[in-house]
Amino acid sequence: MLAPLRYAAFRRLAAGRLVNMVGNAVAPVALAFAVLDLTGSVRDLGLVVGARSLMNVLFVLFGGVLADRVPRRLVLVGSNLLGASTQAAVAALVLTGTATIPLLLALGAANGVVSALAQPASAAATPQTVPAELIQPANAIIRLGMNAGMIGGTALGGLLVAAVGPGWGLAVDAVTFAVAAVAFAGVRVPAARGGAVRTGVVADLREGWTEFAARTWVWVVVLGFMVLNAALAGGVSVLGPAVADATIGRSAWGLVLAAQTVGMVVGGVVALRLRVRRLLLLGVVCMVAESLLLLALALTPTLVALLAAALVVGIAVEQFSVAWETSIAQHVPADRLARVYSYDMLGSFVAIPLGQVAVGPAAAVVGTRDTLLILAALVVLSVLGMVSSRAVRRLEASTPGA
Repeated sequence: MLAPLRYAAFRRLAAGRLVNMVGNAVAPVALAFAVLDLTGSVRDLGLVVGARSLMNVLFVLFGGVLADRVPRRLVLVGSNLLGASTQAAVAALVLTGTATIPLLLALGAANGVVSALAQPASAAATPQTVPAELIQPANAIIRLGMNAGMIGGTALGGLLVAAVGPGWGLAVDAVTFAVAAVAFAGVRVPAARGGAVRTGVVADLREGWTEFAARTWVWVVVLGFMVLNAALAGGVSVLGPAVADATIGRSAWGLVLAAQTVGMVVGGVVALRLRVRRLLLLGVVCMVAESLLLLALALTPTLVALLAAALVVGIAVEQFSVAWETSIAQHVPADRLARVYSYDMLGSFVAIPLGQVAVGPAAAVVGTRDTLLILAALVVLSVLGMVSSRAVRRLEASTPGA
């Protein structure tokens, strides 16, 4: 179960991703209060956060090309050092009282580019650090660490903001980037591409698209998750707080979100022990559980019902996450893996803001309750659409000892 930890490169990779997640959980809390302290404007906060998200979407494909062209260790170390620099600059501006919205926008955009460069490399590095038969437990261990880092980082961010101010929270985020860079420096694995002939960026993107499109199960799942992510982003992120305000209260809604994260940790433990042939099919079917939280918000918005639904959702999400990353790693060539991941990430990133923007007008027309029921139905339909694909149903995973 813990066999991947015998490999030094994997231990360094897992440590770096855990530290990254701690910083990524601290940063939104600190940045939100830094902007609100500066202008008191939710609109300004949206602009700063949106600039980062936009750069993520625009540059994630280039990040995939870069990660397949050069050693992923170099991409991870370089991007984390750049991330440390941008966040240190933000922290310095906030701490010295010289921050302005234009400066924060520019640095947020720069950090979004850095994140876009790092994400495909980070996702694609795992198969290079362990033998093929250990990819599933390796992904489960990394997900466990990341979820633990999310819980710890969110709590740490709140404590730092309350005790010493948002500027110091951003400074801690900068430090986590630097620490992660040190960890990633120890991920010494062969370059994915070896002695391949150099091609242009457009040709590399085309080759990545060919790999992505050639596997029916890949693009079917990504299309399904475009619908599913849009439904969840609108229902949970936008309508969820509104329902909570009118029913269980804001503090209780925080407990519901925490329950989902706890469920993800439990789900990671389950995924670590799971040994099934049709791993992707199991992961996709588990995503039906995502409809439970939307249904609870629509029909029974009580604390007990929402906590139970969130816990089940967290467990289900981890089954899919581990199944998906394991399937991609086992069935896509290593020298094209990061580019396939980048197309997957692009689909996910595009769907989220679309759902968040569309759900408000929809709720104004048909009502919050009915909108949540429609979103729950979309989740179920997206899962049925994915399961209807023979390629998704038949894909087999390599399991230890197979």
